[in-house]
Amino acid sequence: MDKKGYYGQWGGAFIPEVLYETFRELGRAFEEARSDPDFWPEYLRLMSSYSCRPTPLTHAANLSDHFGGAGIYIKREDLNHTGAHKANNVMGQGLLVKRMGKKRVIAETGAGQHGVATATMAAKFGFACTIYMGEEDVARQRPNVFWMEKLGATVIPVTSGSRTLKDAINEAFRDWVTSMDDTHYVMGTVCGPHPFPEMVAWFQSIIGREARRQILAAHGRLPARVFACVGGGSNAMGIFQGFLDDPEVELIGVEAGGHGIETGQHAARLAGDDGSAGVAQGYKTMFLQDSDGQMRDTHSVAAGLDYVGVSPILSDLWEKKRVRFTAATDREVMAALELTMRKEGIIPALESAHAFVQAFKEAPAMSRGEALIINMSGRGDKDIFTIADAFKDPSWKQFIIDKGRQYAAD
Repeated sequence: MDKKGYYGQWGGAFIPEVLYETFRELGRAFEEARSDPDFWPEYLRLMSSYSCRPTPLTHAANLSDHFGGAGIYIKREDLNHTGAHKANNVMGQGLLVKRMGKKRVIAETGAGQHGVATATMAAKFGFACTIYMGEEDVARQRPNVFWMEKLGATVIPVTSGSRTLKDAINEAFRDWVTSMDDTHYVMGTVCGPHPFPEMVAWFQSIIGREARRQILAAHGRLPARVFACVGGGSNAMGIFQGFLDDPEVELIGVEAGGHGIETGQHAARLAGDDGSAGVAQGYKTMFLQDSDGQMRDTHSVAAGLDYVGVSPILSDLWEKKRVRFTAATDREVMAALELTMRKEGIIPALESAHAFVQAFKEAPAMSRGEALIINMSGRGDKDIFTIADAFKDPSWKQFIIDKGRQYAAD
């Protein structure tokens, strides 16, 4: 990254003049914290005592036997406090908010996990909290909305646009323009204007640091491949950072294939040919947009992957061919979720299940002496109604059965 927040050609800070000083203040606070030798140890103590870190690396012995190829290991971010990787970032930003002396936090959320984590952090540190969430996501992620409200946050449904994550981000920025003196915007992923991508990636790097130590202890050497789902990209950047400097470790990001890339109803910016370079929401990256530069509607069964853009850091790593990108369809996700529950007694979030899909496709062709890691970014409790509805649909159920047989045969 250069001083202006660019990763190659991607990133930057395309912000209104009214926010310029706010971003300068945030950048200074972040750099001071990162340079303070006491800050990271303070952060680790907080995550250890409050958020159950380090999260375990689980050897999925039954799935490994089922596929008969590489040993499958699962990094269990579902066991992090609030049920996902999101707490890593928000607790770190909470410490920054304390340093800056601000009293209120705002955030956007899609799947609701970032909203719950932010509301939890606000309750712990005593901040007022407002969460913006697309109206469609409010409906499909009702359990998380309930917990945000009970934790003391005000949840504002966003009714504009596609009523999903990109629209929630827009509303959060509108709030910040009018409240920046006492308010901090807790960006939930490695997107947005500089310094957000760098800052969120730094806090999420705790995943990769742990996973590297854990796989060496459990397997005796580095994994051959690491898989992570990619919406904005914070969980992926979190685990990838543990292995970026190891060229023998292949990094695979799995985007939302929705109903299939060929249908146009998906959220795959890098895996197919639909993404193109653009500037929106304060940064330059690969977006799903039309020929006039208007952002397209996206689709995914997983609310947290239903986003039009992707981290500029991941766009750079994709362009450099350091990270390979694929996509998983909604139906493949349900099949992988079913298999994981039945074989391991583990319930991945729908977002996380995208990474399981690609790992299951590739594991059988790998050597038995190799290992792969799946980053399980969160647990599936929040998705109970979506999953239940899917299993009621006879066509989905038959696909799940057929796909399970295919996985076994492959």
